[in-house]
Order: sequence, then C-alpha cells, then structure tokens
Amino acid sequence: MTGTANRKRRETNLNIRVTPQQKQVIAQAAQLKQTTVSNFVLQQAFEAAQDIVLEQRHFTLSANQWKTFCDALEAVPCEYPKLRKLLIEPGVFDK
Repeated sequence: MTGTANRKRRETNLNIRVTPQQKQVIAQAAQLKQTTVSNFVLQQAFEAAQDIVLEQRHFTLSANQWKTFCDALEAVPCEYPKLRKLLIEPGVFDK
C-alpha cells in the first residue's frame, strides 16, 4: 500500500506533545524498525491499546481459582426473605 493510499483511509488526527528526549528515542526506534515516526507511534499505541482492552475482556485463572469460580456459579443461591418481600409485595408508590 502506498503512502497516499494509506493517508486516504485515515480520517482523523492525533496530536501529542513530547519532550526532546522522548522524540529522539522514538525517532531512533522508528529508524531501527525502518518506518516513519508517525507509523511507529501509531502502531505501538494501537498495539498497547488493544492489549489493555483485551485484558479487560479476558482473564486467566489457575486450576484452583477456576474450580472456586465454577463452584460459586453452581452453588444454590442464598435466600434473602426481605429482598424477596421487597420484590414481590406492592411498594409505597404502587398504591
């Protein structure tokens, strides 16, 4: 994909301010990856963002934690008579 075609797909800008030292290190890393600073920053930020979002959707448990989790899901629910009464009987605003 050419640079022009790539630019056409992007619809918005993301502007950031950096220190000279940060810019120098980022530029050096981009050069080592043989890409532009913009592409380097975009790719790294995008990958980091995907990891963070994924961490919020997926989690891992040890075998013992998994068993505890499954046991909690399969357990008979506790009985809360006052809560049942609150949900079944008409309330003050129902009259």
